[in-house]
Order: sequence, then C-alpha cells, then structure tokens
Amino acid sequence: MQQKPLAFRMRPRTIEEVVGQPHLVGDGKIIARMVKAKQLTSMILYGPPGIGKTSIASAIAGSTKYAFRTLNAVTNNKKDMEIVAAEAKMSGKVILLLDEVHRLDKAKQDFLLPYLENGMIVLIGATTSNPYHAINPAIRSRCQIFELKPLSPDEVKQALVRALRDDERGYGKEKVEISEEALLHISQGSNGDVRSSLNALELAILSTDKDAEGVIHIDVETAEECLQKKSLVADKDGDGHYDVLSAFQKSIRGSDVDAALHYLARLIEAGDLPSISRRLIVIAYEDIGLANPQAGARTLAAIETAERIGFPEARIPLANAVIELCLSPKSNSAVLAIQAALDDIQKGIVGEVPDHLKDAHYKGAKELGRGIGYLYPHDYENGWVPQQYLPNKLKNKKYYQPKKTGKFEQALATVYEKLIRSRK
Repeated sequence: MQQKPLAFRMRPRTIEEVVGQPHLVGDGKIIARMVKAKQLTSMILYGPPGIGKTSIASAIAGSTKYAFRTLNAVTNNKKDMEIVAAEAKMSGKVILLLDEVHRLDKAKQDFLLPYLENGMIVLIGATTSNPYHAINPAIRSRCQIFELKPLSPDEVKQALVRALRDDERGYGKEKVEISEEALLHISQGSNGDVRSSLNALELAILSTDKDAEGVIHIDVETAEECLQKKSLVADKDGDGHYDVLSAFQKSIRGSDVDAALHYLARLIEAGDLPSISRRLIVIAYEDIGLANPQAGARTLAAIETAERIGFPEARIPLANAVIELCLSPKSNSAVLAIQAALDDIQKGIVGEVPDHLKDAHYKGAKELGRGIGYLYPHDYENGWVPQQYLPNKLKNKKYYQPKKTGKFEQALATVYEKLIRSRK
C-alpha cells in the first residue's frame, strides 16, 4: 500500500501539536479555549494555501475525540453530506471539514443548515477567499470567522525538524543529514506554506541516494530542485539574502527603478513575500515618508493584495508599489525627527511635564497646581494659541526638520515655520 504524503502524515493530532497560528491556538487563545472546554462552534478558517486550515481542523477533532470527516464543497455531492449527517445522528456529533466552503451551492447549504443549528455537525469551513465577500450570509452568520496567517520561516523550520525526528510518521528512523542552508532555504522559500515545505523535504529524501553508510545527504542544491525555487542564501550566515534586501531598499531610495525591479525579481524568484512586504512598508515610511504620504497606504494595499492572491500574480501589485516608491519624492524627516527625540530620552534629557499640562481630572489636582493656566486651543481663533508644551529643559528644542522635496511636506513646512515664528 502506497504511503500517504508526509504533509498528510504529519497533521497534528492535538491542538498542542499545531505549528504557527498562536493568535488562535496558543495558550488561552480562542480555539484552544474552545477545545479545552469542549464547547465547539462552527467556524470558517481562511487564509493562503498550506498554512494550517486542515491541520487545525484535524487537531480539533483529535483533541476532542469527535468523529472527523473531510469533504469538498465542489467535488462532493449532497449524498456525501447525507452520509455525514447520518453518522452525526448516530454518534451525536461530527466535525466536518468542508474545503472550498465559498463554493457551497444552495442545495448543499440548505441541507447543512439544520445540522449546524442543532450542533450535530460542527462545520469547519476552509477557504482562501475572504469570507465576508465570498461566503453566503446564511452560512457565515452561523460560524465564527478566523483568519490564518502565513507561517514564519522559524515556524516552518520547526515543522520540518519535527518531521525529520518523528519515528512514527516522519523520517526519524532514517539517517538524514540536511545542511543548515538547505533547511533555511526550504523554510524561507515556501512563503509560509508548510505543506509545500514538507512536500519538498520528502521529495528531497526520497529522490536522494544513500551513501555507503546509509546516510541521505541533502544540500541546498537539492533543496532548490525539490522546492523549485532558487536560493538566495549562498553562504552559511545567509548574508547573500540580506545583501539583496539591502540593495533593494537602496535602489528604491536612490530612485533607480530598473535596479529596484531587478532585486524585486530576485526576491520573488526566492518566493520571499514576507521579506518583500516588510521591506516595502519600511521604505514607504522611512525613505518616502512625508514627501508622498499616500504611498504608505497604497503600498500596504499592494502588499495585502499580493498576500491574498499569492505568486505568481503577486508580482503585479508588488511591481506597482516598487515603481511608485522609486519615482516618488523622498523625505526621511519623520524618522530623523523621532530618532532625535529618542536620542534625548536615552541620554536622560527629559525634564518635567509643565504643570499646566498635567492631568487635572481628580480631586485635589487644583491644590497641587495641576492644569492651572492651560489654554484650550479650540477656544481660540484658528484652533491655536501660543503655549509651552515641552519641558523647560527642552523648551526651545526642534526635532522636526522639514524637507521640501514634495508638495505635501512643503505645505507642512509652511505651517510648521509659521507656528515657530508665532511662539517667539
């Protein structure tokens, strides 16, 4: 009998075995609490492929000892659901993982609804689509909705190591030696998809000949072939990967569109969407900043779109964001301003909050001189009145040094300079 894939075999048997999704299955979090109390409600799990929707459903079933069945809203028909319902009537409760739940047609939906209402079937719907857009309200209103996040490289690595050490379901009985570079490449290159990582690991093990001592050696070249993604980690410490990220940011900062697209393509080829996303958001606020403040919101929208649709289509919104960031005016005035303020705090240059700014919402505050003399700006023309806000030790300090590279910050600079003159 052919053995089932590693990703299937390594599905968690209890909630404690689930890798990732700490906001849902971590100690004291909502799904963990539901399982502990054995008070399950129907739910919809949504997020990118391979990040644990089926694993969580399997773990819930294993932790509660209820019967667990898996169906697909497209390929399975109403008769298949009738079999699950019959089992629920006999056993009292069945957990039904329904994949592609957003494709559930009206006939199947109408059949399921009474069983969801009486709790005999606990539906765990899995979908990659936003349920608020894609799922019929009749089903959605009867389910808790939980969003799953792509696993971090460290979480994926944890799943791979567990599979290598597991004697029963994994390859613990085999002599497998995998280089740290290969393990890192599979962990990073899967873009948070633990299923594809485990598939790549298994393919590497099964397709590699044992040496004379029966050891299977997996290097980064084998990992590249099995994951079908080229590695940007060419050295032990991963410097090559971070060099590309550094060049990516510096090319955008330097307004070189072609260089930025080149480094973006290298990161896309490596499948490293999390690093691309983090770096683009940082760039939007650190390097473009107040010169084009809308770039931050548009960059975030592009990233959310990329995460929703996944590669290869994700390259399109990412390219849009990179081109806009490259060709936007640049200003790092905000990061310089907050860093200057932090530098003073860290040097102990703080000073006491002026008495007229201190909290006065308690009995006895007036006797202590708190809040006395505070001028409420809304009571004055243009909503402003000259008043000291900084501590005495810092009262003449200027942290913000506006740059006039973009029209928005030019306008901010005009207001800022006018306010400075008015204080004198």
